[in-house]
Amino acid sequence: MLSNVEALFASTSSDSTVHIWEASFPSQTGGDFKLSLLQDISVGSRAMAALSLSELPGNAADWILAMGGLDNKVHLYVGDRNRKFQHVCELKGHQDWIRGLDFSIPTAGKEGKQIFVASSSQDRAIRIWKISCRSALCDNREEAKGMQSISLKAFIEGPQFKSGTSIWQVSLESLLVGHEDWVYSVKWQPPLKISIDDDSDHWVQPQSILSASMDKTMMIWRPESKTGIWVNEVTVGELSHSALGFYGGLWGPKGDSILAHGYGGSFHLWKNIGMSSEQWQPQLVPSGHSGAVVDLGWAKSNQFILSASHDQTTRIFAPWERKKDVDTEISWHEIARPQVHGHDINAITIIKGEGNHRYVSGADEKVARVFEAPLSFLQTLQYTAWGNLGKEVENKEDIQILGANMSALGLSQKPIYVHAASKSVSTTSTVTEGGAEGMETFPDAVPIVLTEPPPEENLAWNTLWPESHKLYGHGNELFAMCCDHAGKIIATACKAQSANVAEIWLWQVGSWRVVGRLHSHALTVTEVKFSCDDRFLLSVSRDRHFSVFQLETNGNDDVKHKLIAKQEAHKRIIWACSWSTRSHMFATGSRDRTVKIWNVTENEERGTCVNQSSLLPQFSSSVTALSWSPQNDFREDILAVGMENGLIEIWKIEPVLRNLADDGGPFVSVKASRMLQLDVYLCHVATVHRLVWKETSKNDKAISINNSSSSAVLQLASCGADHTVRIFNVVLY
Repeated sequence: MLSNVEALFASTSSDSTVHIWEASFPSQTGGDFKLSLLQDISVGSRAMAALSLSELPGNAADWILAMGGLDNKVHLYVGDRNRKFQHVCELKGHQDWIRGLDFSIPTAGKEGKQIFVASSSQDRAIRIWKISCRSALCDNREEAKGMQSISLKAFIEGPQFKSGTSIWQVSLESLLVGHEDWVYSVKWQPPLKISIDDDSDHWVQPQSILSASMDKTMMIWRPESKTGIWVNEVTVGELSHSALGFYGGLWGPKGDSILAHGYGGSFHLWKNIGMSSEQWQPQLVPSGHSGAVVDLGWAKSNQFILSASHDQTTRIFAPWERKKDVDTEISWHEIARPQVHGHDINAITIIKGEGNHRYVSGADEKVARVFEAPLSFLQTLQYTAWGNLGKEVENKEDIQILGANMSALGLSQKPIYVHAASKSVSTTSTVTEGGAEGMETFPDAVPIVLTEPPPEENLAWNTLWPESHKLYGHGNELFAMCCDHAGKIIATACKAQSANVAEIWLWQVGSWRVVGRLHSHALTVTEVKFSCDDRFLLSVSRDRHFSVFQLETNGNDDVKHKLIAKQEAHKRIIWACSWSTRSHMFATGSRDRTVKIWNVTENEERGTCVNQSSLLPQFSSSVTALSWSPQNDFREDILAVGMENGLIEIWKIEPVLRNLADDGGPFVSVKASRMLQLDVYLCHVATVHRLVWKETSKNDKAISINNSSSSAVLQLASCGADHTVRIFNVVLY
């Protein structure tokens, strides 16, 4: 910061340029923010990957910029606001790309004013460079010649450079070796404010450096008190095998906490809770998907949300009661990661009905996978804020699977049985010197009952669900699936370019045999939904058609199906569909930015037919998600509409019965009106992929809406291409 309202910063890019910027902040509320480019520095053919900017000691007008990158060197530039930054020297020593740079604050040493810069590299080493002020610049020629001889002599120690009236000497202070992989970042501990007397404060730079590496560890380095040699005093990390290491580390403002981020955007936080000695413990941090979230659903007991993403994971989020001071607050946390896969996951469906929590997932592969909740998750669920909701799983003692282990290829998840969990430590293979067992192996997971939200280390490895079945049959990657309300039938569909492949398969839950193959569409089926009474199955497709199948189950659990309607409903791809929970009315949404309401009518003479009831006004963007509200005390139906631009709207649907149908039966028209458009700052910033309602009781302790007893509260969950899952409270008066 140049002042309270001005700041100087630098940025680097892969186009081999470094930009120097000046930012001017408004001094008053409502003022203008100004950003101006001061200098454009070209660094040649090899881009810079790390930058650090600091004041030179003794002169606040002089600034020093360190940059390092693909040429394995640290380059120093000196300049100020009035004159351009000039290249003064380069520091050699690293053997690979430089990934991190950081300046300490200026200090006063035995040699006078000095400043340190730490550099980290892919050569697994950290170097600390000292930049100290030697003397004032002399004007006469003899002294100038002497300075030249000093610079030649100092080449062994390090280069010298001039800035203003001062000469600065650079030397290597220390070489830190301890990491086993690339060191991506290095940071000095933030300075501490020390009161010298009642009138002034002094900032002191702690001799402590934090480094983060791809070897899955962070280290804190400090010099020994007697020898002054820098050593590693604290090591944290050792992530699970599903992680790839740390891409950066950061100190907390007080120096008592450290934060790292890993591949996929995961955060890892440790805090020093020790009193007399250091004791660093993992802490709770926000978590979420690192790829587009494409599907989600509420548990059959409404206790949690399950989401699926292109980051190749499924995750469970649930509300948790946490004490804050004397009050208790409820917040949502990720409590399990049932599936960590090797392919992008495109669809999931939660199996309803009696029994344990189960779901089916479909990914960029031809097989659907069935997962069942282990005993450790069922016991953890009782500690959540909504642990008392729903019907508890009966005969929990009969569930003998405690958790799951990841296979070597990251595709199947093998069960860990209760009777074998205690033996897992003794049965792990030992490593023999010089033998084949010296290769890296996956350790067994340690599933445990969680009494508080877990940190990333537990989520990534110890909360997996076992895979119980594989469903083979589709010829391409799975794309859509759903389960009926009774929990007896699963419908699945895959990506398709022809009618033969674009069929919908029906699977019987339990036996997992195929009980039907429905043919109607010519291209990929984008979504399938069962009606509220499971009599009809609705499908929409990229071929711009919707199809309605009538289903009938006989005593042998065989399913008879009949195509009763197929219609080209929109001018573009149909992305979404949803059934009303009160009747056989459904909605379709398309890329043509329209939503149409349809009604299924049954007539004894002409059979079952589908008529269009209403066309909603054209939306501002493609419609990509629809969800009809569940049963509630509100008289009208509620339809949530999600769009490609991330916006979400809530519409009120009022059916009006008229005897005007062509087949002589009753014709149901619809009066639709927009109730609410969610605030743009609350909505997604990219495509909304799925919307799902959950009915919420007015007495639910997780929701408080001004203590109003005359309002109904519904919860709407959404997911999108912006990697987020969002939950909204919708109050109906």
